[in-house]
Amino acid sequence: MKHMTKLFLSFVVAAPFAASCAAPQYKAALDEQAQENRQLREERADLKGENRDLAAQKDSLETALAEANARLLEEPTQSSTRLKDLDDAGVGYGMRDGRMVISIPQELTFGAGKADLSDAGKKTLKAVAKTLQQNYAEGEYWIEGHTDNDPISKSKFATNRDLSLARAMAVLHCLVNDGGIADGQCVVTGWGPYRPVSANNSAKNKAKNRRVEIIVEMRN
Repeated sequence: MKHMTKLFLSFVVAAPFAASCAAPQYKAALDEQAQENRQLREERADLKGENRDLAAQKDSLETALAEANARLLEEPTQSSTRLKDLDDAGVGYGMRDGRMVISIPQELTFGAGKADLSDAGKKTLKAVAKTLQQNYAEGEYWIEGHTDNDPISKSKFATNRDLSLARAMAVLHCLVNDGGIADGQCVVTGWGPYRPVSANNSAKNKAKNRRVEIIVEMRN
């Protein structure tokens, strides 16, 4: 019994001592964890700031690229020769670098974010095919799809380039299947937003960039 009493007293005396030793270690661990948390919060804040700066730089670079491209790719100058079928269809045309360019706005051919030709679009392209056959029968036809720089939204296409290429292909199929144009005379490409004719800084200018161009390359 005396032995048990001594053990109990030893535990009672040692317990406060152990607790007093553990308390500084526990406090030090808490302080270390708090310091790590502060560092993580600061790093997260720095990363958010860097992301904002990078996003601003990206927007600035995209705007500069669009403006630079707009200066390089001018709208076709009005042709002195009038093409009645295109005038009646509301299709733009003119000369660029000595080549005839027929510019078909999206509003005449496709719904927003889509590459399925409307009935009005098919009718428009029949007028285009007739003009090509009557005036440029020996030419090569470069069918180029273009978009504005708005991100793709609510569309099955992943990118503006995909959309522009699909639209150019739809125009090709219509010209060949319904318009009698030889497939071997055609070249198809999709530029997406990378060849604007106007800076994408207003709804009016963006509408100018949403188009399919047919560039006539006369063969010798």
